[in-house]
Parts: sequence; structure tokens; C-alpha cells
Amino acid sequence: MPTPLRFGTDGVRGVANQELTPAVAMALGRAAVEEFGATQVVIGSDTRLSADLLVSAMAAGVASAGADAILLGIVPTPAVALAAERFSAPAAMVSASHNPFGDNGIKLFAPGGLKLDDATQSNVEARFHAYLAVSPLDSGGMGPGPTGPSVGSISDDTSGATKAWIETVVSSVEGRTLDGIKIVLDCAHGSAFELGPRVFAELGAETVVIGDEPDGVNINAGFGSTHPEALQQAVLDHQADFGLAFDGDADRLIAVDNRGEIVDGDHILALLAADWSARGKLNHNTVVVTVMTNLGFHRAMKSGGINVVQTPVGDRSVLVALDEGDFSLGGEQSGHVICRALATTGDGVLSGVQLADLVKRSAESLGAAADAAMTSVPQILRNVRMSERIPDVVERLQPQISAAEAEMGDDGRVLVRPSGTEPLVRVMVEHLDAQEADRVCAMLVEATEALIGS
Repeated sequence: MPTPLRFGTDGVRGVANQELTPAVAMALGRAAVEEFGATQVVIGSDTRLSADLLVSAMAAGVASAGADAILLGIVPTPAVALAAERFSAPAAMVSASHNPFGDNGIKLFAPGGLKLDDATQSNVEARFHAYLAVSPLDSGGMGPGPTGPSVGSISDDTSGATKAWIETVVSSVEGRTLDGIKIVLDCAHGSAFELGPRVFAELGAETVVIGDEPDGVNINAGFGSTHPEALQQAVLDHQADFGLAFDGDADRLIAVDNRGEIVDGDHILALLAADWSARGKLNHNTVVVTVMTNLGFHRAMKSGGINVVQTPVGDRSVLVALDEGDFSLGGEQSGHVICRALATTGDGVLSGVQLADLVKRSAESLGAAADAAMTSVPQILRNVRMSERIPDVVERLQPQISAAEAEMGDDGRVLVRPSGTEPLVRVMVEHLDAQEADRVCAMLVEATEALIGS
């Protein structure tokens, strides 16, 4: 029976062993081999209890298609992407990122460590649905699998792929060290729980590590980039220079400054963009962000003479724009920071190293530097639920949106967009005056509700 799962921007995600079953993983493994004509597929995972189940099933699918499955073990997502680049092979990361432990996912990378383009994503999805439409013992109507010596193998990586990722991150600061800096690392009980601290230790930082005791069920539970409270307290308790929090698969980063205050993705990007621009490392003096990026960021970049390219929500959209424009830096408010000149995908550990290097070279604390980099504009975000999707809802609201934009001028910004996954309309308003942002947002929410109810 076909699975109800559909591809998102990277692969599939759902409740492990209920929606994301071993049959799904096995079919996806075979589909990836078929689509890329691969002889090898690299597979890594985070610390979830269901990881072994799904890695084993996907590896079996790869081997059943005649390719060799190379298992990296527990590694950050960017280490998997780098291995795909080194092996010139497709790769998969078994992780549900910041989701609770009961969920899991399989994120695919094309050979070279790149995200799948739309056509390839559709092809892989069609193949794996075709496999699942028949008995697991059947070949799925896509030709018989190999037999005898043509069956693939499953083995642990012996090439040093994990070490290569560590060396790449460490070398990104061009021989400098982090000696004399005290950092708290929150590894979310996730995939960076061992390798993240190793990177910072090699760079000479004094580290205090929390969220580094995974037990299969505690990933992201009260720790990590989506729960920074523990990191905030630890930074204060240990009188650290700052703290860094990763998510479950370590492709996301949130920082906490010396005062225990959160430094989000917008501020991290503002800091790095200004630093890279000053050092001639910001290609075309341009940074790429999404439509959710705070208006304060845009104002700061304009003041600093840095160009901004804006994309739809999602790190995949950011990556496409980075590559199309030959740009070197981009990301999202959520903490997906993509140092494209140094990696093929978002890397929380790499971004943290870049931020730490910036702080060490600066005469300021992270708190002072973040304050100087940008001032966040009050942002109000509300969701309006629809009983059914209205494809042209934004177009029909355009008179009200245009009126609100004209009223606010350069002091505010409006974004109304339908959710890509739920029957929701997301209404976001930013304004230098928080009360004005709240007023305009309430007006647009009322107009949206009236339209939906009409």
C-alpha cells in the first residue's frame, strides 16, 4: 500500500515505525540507487532510538539495488554532505532535526553533497512510491534486483570521512585558534554530542558541554537550539564568553551572549556578513536571506552598504540563490547559517566556529557586537486557520496588504503567505513601533478571517 508520506525539501519525515517505516526506508534506499545510478550510498544518523532501525533498512535497500552502503554512524548532517562530496555519491541523513525523538526522517543529498533539485526529488519520490505499491518481496515493477555477486554490501566507513569533516571545520579559520575563549556548547543530546566538542577542543577553546548524554529518547528535550534556556543559564553560571546551541542534526545554530541573551540567526548573519565584507570574503558583497528575516537586518545591511537577496522560506531556497548568484553567505532567522564558500549545506558547528573566530578577533564581547550589528524590529506573527486551502488567498488580500504597506512606509513591513504544510495563512507585520505592528497585524488578520468566511 502506498505510504502517505510525501517529500519535503529534503526527503521524508514522520512518526518512526508508523509513518516512516522500514519499508519506506528500504524503498527509498533502492530508489536513490536507481535514480543516480550509484555504486555507493553514504548514510549517517542522529541519536534517536529509531535510527538503527531505519539506517539498517535503508542500507538493505541500497544493497538490494546492487550498491554498497557506507555507514558513518552518528554524525552531524553537514558531515554526511561532505562525505557525499568526497565519495561523489548520494548520501542520506537519518534524522528529524529539531523534532521530538519519536519522529524521524531521511534527508537525501545528491552526489557532491548538494540538495536535490525539483526534478530529481520528483523522480526519487515516484520511484519509492512505486516500490511501496506492491509486496515488499516484489521488485516493485521496476525490474528485478541483482543477485549473486552483484548484490551490494553494507559496511562501516573506513575512509576517515568524519575526520575529514572535523579537519574542514577546524581549517576554516585559516590557522587561527580559539585559545583564551570560554564557550558553553549545547549539543541537544543529538548528532554533535561527540564531534562538536572535539572541533572546539582542537581549536583550543575552553569548553563546558551540556546536552551531551544521548539515551535515544532525549534528543532536543529541553536542550538545543529550540530550547536555549539551559544554555542561557549555563553561560551565566560558568561566566562564559558565550554559548552555542545546535539542533538534533547540528545543521542549525543559535548563540547566547555573555549576558545570557539569545543571538538568533539574523544577528549571526549580520555579524558574519559585516565581518566577511570588511575582509573581502563576501562574494559580490551580498548576503542571501528569506522573507522571514527581520526588517532590522535589512536596515543594518543597507547602512553597511551590503546587498541583500531575498528568497522564499527554507534553506533550500537560500542555497539555490547562493549558487545561482555565486554568493558566499546566507541563511535563516531560525539559525540555518550557510557558509557556502566553506560547505555545501548549513553547518551549525562550522557557523559556530566562524562566529567564535569573529569574537576572538574583535575587541568586543558577543553581546556588544550583536547589539552593534543590528537592532531587531518588533515582529508580530499570527496564523489564521482555513477550513480548506484557498490558492489565491494572498492575491485576494492584496488591496488590504497594499494599504497597510503604504501606511507604514519605510518603518514597517508586511508578509502574508499560505503555509506550505498546513491549511493556514501566516500574517507577519514588522514595525519600529510594536503597538503599530500589533494594530496592523490585527487588521490584516481580521481581513483574512472575513475573506475565509465569505
